[in-house]
Amino acid sequence: MKHDPGDKSVRVTREDVAAAAREVGVEPGETLFFHSSLKSMGQVVGGPDAVIDGFLDVVARQGTVAVPTLCNWAPGEQGLVLGRWDPATSPSYVGAITEALRLRPGAVRSDQATHSVAAIGARAEELTARHGVSGLRRSPFTPEAFAHESPWQRLVDWNAAYCFIGVTFRVCTMVHFVEANLAERALERVGDRREEMEAELESWMKPGPFPGIRIQDREVMEEMLAAEGIVRYSSIGSATFRCARAGSMVRRWIEIVEADPERCLSDEYLALVERYS
Repeated sequence: MKHDPGDKSVRVTREDVAAAAREVGVEPGETLFFHSSLKSMGQVVGGPDAVIDGFLDVVARQGTVAVPTLCNWAPGEQGLVLGRWDPATSPSYVGAITEALRLRPGAVRSDQATHSVAAIGARAEELTARHGVSGLRRSPFTPEAFAHESPWQRLVDWNAAYCFIGVTFRVCTMVHFVEANLAERALERVGDRREEMEAELESWMKPGPFPGIRIQDREVMEEMLAAEGIVRYSSIGSATFRCARAGSMVRRWIEIVEADPERCLSDEYLALVERYS
């Protein structure tokens, strides 16, 4: 994970976290989702809970704070993930703050083995409910991960504040939602050959081409979105704080990729699309 180097001489408080969120436009009643590196900020007084509480102060009683609580597995062990998965006990592998939020009293977590989300606040239950129950989408992960009925779709539909503490778009999980949507849109365009093309795409434990966006191109996309005012910046201690609106970010990301697919999509995937066009 690429992150800002933390400066231990910098002291960060709950109030500093809240101030940064307000600076990028987060308001009471909203949903705020974030990726994070605790150590990037410096010395956080109160640890992970101070970060969570700072965001809760901003969104207030009627708002919601959420994080990714992704699980980990070794290469070749995908098949074991589903058997080991328990939303109540499976730890989050994407940072100390995400695990702290998952374990907080009142937090709820979506029931999906690879790309779960945990949340606390007024819309936490609504955000995390029925993850992948309907509207499945093709992806290299389970088809439930970025389904139409999922926290990721709701973050987009609600135009939630999608934020990063001390990390860049390299760790943006929403990129996989974008990829799944790109594949879905390509399948819709081929009409009655949809099933034939779909069978060739990569999916859970099945190799094949897929519109995977390269890690380095995610940071290029961040720069492009920032130039259009979609990504806004502040700081929390020694960490850069980034924030975009999920709906605006995803819609523009899809537009940019579809306008110039050669920019970041693999030759293998582009050849597949060409064969079915």
